[in-house]
Parts: sequence; structure tokens; C-alpha cells
Amino acid sequence: MTLDDILASLFPQGHDVRNYDGVLLGSGSLKTGGRAVVIGIAHRTAVGVDEAIRLSRHVLNATERGGTGPILVLVDSDSQRMSKRDELLGLNEFLAHLAKCLIYADMQGCQTVGLLYGHSAAGAFLATALATRVLVALPGAEPEVMDLPSMSKVTKLSIDVLKEKAKSTPVFAPGLDNLAQTGAVLSTWDEKTSLAEQLQTLLGSDQDGGDRRDRLGKTRRGRPKAADIAERVHDLALQSK
Repeated sequence: MTLDDILASLFPQGHDVRNYDGVLLGSGSLKTGGRAVVIGIAHRTAVGVDEAIRLSRHVLNATERGGTGPILVLVDSDSQRMSKRDELLGLNEFLAHLAKCLIYADMQGCQTVGLLYGHSAAGAFLATALATRVLVALPGAEPEVMDLPSMSKVTKLSIDVLKEKAKSTPVFAPGLDNLAQTGAVLSTWDEKTSLAEQLQTLLGSDQDGGDRRDRLGKTRRGRPKAADIAERVHDLALQSK
């Protein structure tokens, strides 16, 4: 699906989402009434300080208005922008700020939903798609926290060794299926049916809040220890009060 097709399917009653050099900003009418704030990255744009601060401002504007409508984050990005300018300006802080704005909005009652419809990687993936309460994808999406060549440089393990580990350990492997097995991606939507209907079903079923990705990873056997460790840390924190 093209971006225009996705927006038309998500918001058959109309939207004002615009593409500003790869940065998506706007809103759309929900099927059951109300509006969803929309931000995102298009056309595999790298996320630098300019993109991050613009997206952050749009999220904060939504929370300052006091509404509790959902925030939809559409993602088809490159990784973070690897330029000297962005690094010197503190790109890591800008990306962290964007992630915190999304988390803050969710804490204020605005359900945050990431929709991965293309590629995304590294810091751009963490600060957008993975910073939402729940992440879904369309068929053909290509997420990767880190590609295997980069992982090889960091771990000093050969790509062949990493490929072998990826067969039994999804956290070593890029790709939609592996990210779903770890619990990072809740589900893959059916692009042949109404995305508006699927979005409304998701919003209606996700009322309890909280991040369930560690539990999903345990159930799907892609990240079997995270939920138990998190629960243990939580219990220890309560005991220390």
C-alpha cells in the first residue's frame, strides 16, 4: 500500500495529514467520532534533530490542548541521521525527547499507536515506533533494531555466527516475524480490509494501559525472561520502600 492508500483506509471520513519533506503531521477523523493526532516519517527519511523536534512539538501541542484522542505514529524511516551536525547538536537527546513526549502523552490518557508500514531501524525505530504503547505493522514492513553487519561490528562476532544465533534467538535477528516473536510488534494488520476498522478494534481493546511487550515475548517464546525479570525488579522496588 502507498502512504495515500494507508491514510485513505485509516480515515475514510477525511484527514489533513501532510508530508513535510518526510515528516508527517496532521490529524484524521475516526470512524466512531473524534480525531486522531497523526505524526510520522515517510519515504525512508532519516530522523535527525530537525525531524525529532518537529514531531515532538506536534505531540506536545496535542497534550497541551487537553484532549485524550489517540496519537497514531506512521513509520517508514531510515535510521537516525548520521551527520556531524546532528551528532554535535546532541541527536541522542533529541531522539530521547521525542520518545519521552510520546510516553508522556500516553500517560496523560492519549493512547499511542505505532503503525510500521515500511522500513525503520536503530534510533529512529526506538524513538518512534517502539516509544508507543502498542506497535502494529502492515505486511512487508522491515523493522530492525540493528542490522547484522552493524551488530557484527559491535559484538565482534561474524555475520555467519549471528545468522546461526538468529535461528533460535529472535533478538539477534531483524525482520517483522522476529520482532513479533519478541513481543515488540503486537500484530500484522490485513491490508485488504479496512484499516479504520482494525484501528478502532485496537483502540477499543487496549484500555488497560501499560506496556505488555515483555509478556507477549514470553508467551511467544521470543523473549522468555524479560517479563519475569521485570516483575522481580518491581517486587524488589516495592520491598525497599
